[in-house]
Amino acid sequence: MSGKALIVIDMLNSYEHADAELLLPSVRQTLPHITALIERARKNDVEIIYVNDNFGLWRSHHDELLDTVLSGPHADLVEPVRPDEKSLFVVKARHSVFYETPLEYLLRQHGIDTIVLCGQVTEQCVLYSALDAHIRHIRVIVAEDACAHIHEDLAAAALRMMERNMQARIARSDDPDVL
Repeated sequence: MSGKALIVIDMLNSYEHADAELLLPSVRQTLPHITALIERARKNDVEIIYVNDNFGLWRSHHDELLDTVLSGPHADLVEPVRPDEKSLFVVKARHSVFYETPLEYLLRQHGIDTIVLCGQVTEQCVLYSALDAHIRHIRVIVAEDACAHIHEDLAAAALRMMERNMQARIARSDDPDVL
């Protein structure tokens, strides 16, 4: 296997949670980088996989989740990263994109051995996803400027941990080798 996939983490978000006010400024700052990565992935035929919380709506599907967040007060943060008809979608229940999801199987079926992580939150879901990818022998690239954080100091520490302990490559989203 030698393929790459762009993993977009939790960007279909209503921002109606405890840390939302701390997260929103970082999301606004990273959004142009996430959008640019998605556009590059589409242009280069790189698989795009949205992995998203389901907000406890276990009977819903991704269109319902998308409708919910697009009808909310922060639709302007969701519309630019809206999945297209070719995008894949995986629902997650916890922090890691791998925990109790079919993502690992999906990656193997598509011949993907490297994932590029973007989205939110650096010190939570991105960190745990990088760890779970590492223990599965999946290479990880973290587009640091395309990952939003709640706490800047914890995000910096998380990036350092991913690089040092998980051999993740930490790169800028516009690095030509990212996608």
